[in-house]
Amino acid sequence: MLSLLLVNTAFAENKVDYKVVPLPKSIIMVNKMPFQLNSQTAIVVSANNEMLLKDGQFLAEYIGETTGIKLLVTTEKSKNAIHLDLNKKIKNKEGYTIDINHKEVTICGQTPAGVFYGIQTLRKSLPVDKSLTTIELPAVKISDEPRFSYRGMMLDCGRHFFPISFIKKYIDLLALHNMNVFHWHLTEDQGWRIEIKKYPKLTEIGSQRDQTVIGRNSDVYDGTPYGGYYTQEQAREIVKYAADRYITVIPEIDMPGHMLAALAAYPELGCTGGPYKVGQSWGVFKDVLCVGNPAVYSFVKDVLDEIFSIFPSKYIHIGGDETPTERWEQCPKCQKVMKDNDLTPKTLQGYFTNRVERYINSKGRVMIGWDEILGGHPNKSAVVMSWRGAKPGTQAAQLGHDVIMSPTDNDYFDYYQTKNTWNEPLLIGGYLPVEKTYSFEPYADPKDVEANKHILGVQANLWSEYITCPKLAEYQVLPRMAALSEVQWMQPKAKNFQDFKNRSVKMRDLYDAYGLTYAKFLWEQTEKK
Repeated sequence: MLSLLLVNTAFAENKVDYKVVPLPKSIIMVNKMPFQLNSQTAIVVSANNEMLLKDGQFLAEYIGETTGIKLLVTTEKSKNAIHLDLNKKIKNKEGYTIDINHKEVTICGQTPAGVFYGIQTLRKSLPVDKSLTTIELPAVKISDEPRFSYRGMMLDCGRHFFPISFIKKYIDLLALHNMNVFHWHLTEDQGWRIEIKKYPKLTEIGSQRDQTVIGRNSDVYDGTPYGGYYTQEQAREIVKYAADRYITVIPEIDMPGHMLAALAAYPELGCTGGPYKVGQSWGVFKDVLCVGNPAVYSFVKDVLDEIFSIFPSKYIHIGGDETPTERWEQCPKCQKVMKDNDLTPKTLQGYFTNRVERYINSKGRVMIGWDEILGGHPNKSAVVMSWRGAKPGTQAAQLGHDVIMSPTDNDYFDYYQTKNTWNEPLLIGGYLPVEKTYSFEPYADPKDVEANKHILGVQANLWSEYITCPKLAEYQVLPRMAALSEVQWMQPKAKNFQDFKNRSVKMRDLYDAYGLTYAKFLWEQTEKK
């Protein structure tokens, strides 16, 4: 079973509506008799395709969860059937078609991934009512494909640790919203969350902090030890769970800053030698990796080697943001590297980043870094994740870097969703209503074709300084994740916020059906913008 469990049954009218979120590219109603979906319907998949068979099993689960109708998945021919098949004529690898007439339903994709997205559309089209025994599917021809190849969400597990069960639930939410990348932020000043066998102290010491600050870096602490980490076996389990849903897990090991938890475990990796403590408050810490110490590069390579073995993703994220230079300015080892390579404290990080990237490339992988890496003039093979607004991403694309847009103004889901914060949970600040997420356009200049080719897609981030539990995480991402999905999937000319708002009511029904916690401001007519 999926980790999203159905907890309620009667929400929507018993009516099929193909105008789902994200809205398919083409929906053509056909003047023919409808298809009757009932317990006699079979899901028929190609006999020799394991992934299509999994697609069929997902479809059966989805329909059973929201309608109560149980369907058989088979490779045998059937007259009353939903057919899942491949069609190489479909141009986009994630594109799909749905053809419904009174005899059958046919979902085709160029690849099983395309079929999976067709399944998501059919799933979201159905009424949410477990008392149903028959559903009429109006005859239709649907053709659809995504705008961007990279459609991501990030979850920060460094500040607060989330259990494996919730990581799976989060991945299920990505699948529901047609996303294909889970960016897993695994290390922070406040906690190292992934097992590295060669360096056991990273989790023995680095995953545990003595206490946590109360509020926004007050002088009051809760006095309660906090910790947690994922074993390599658990991480591989998540990689497999995501892959079954056509989602790639991209790990982030933040370096050379945000490394206080690692320094607490191995103080010899810092410029001063410590002692260090795992971070108990939020913000940026002066203690970072000593980039003049050869042992640091051995450590980084060893850690990355184990990360490579766990995560088969093309991309590996090395962070690179918010790295103070104070320690480097006073460190003899760092000063020597600066002198030998004609560097300054501001350009020293680029020296480190480029060395790390060369190693990542030597293993057949590609490095992603936050947009600060542009200050070190990285190789064009480095992918830039633009968070300090969209402008750095645009500049990076013009320089020939592949880019993932993730600006704070539109895609930081740890921000408040309303200006009236009195009754809201304590958050980091900011104001990001659903409409602003929806309004984002990744192309600064639609006419700059060459630069726009380098914009791979869009991602939203959930940083967890104040996201202390799964329910709050759900509340922060929903329904903004629905708005994000249309930015990622649809062509800009097809987007319309009021139309999205009307269609999102069905998503709300699904959120209710799965017992999810979500913000309701989108549907409150009285909200002040």
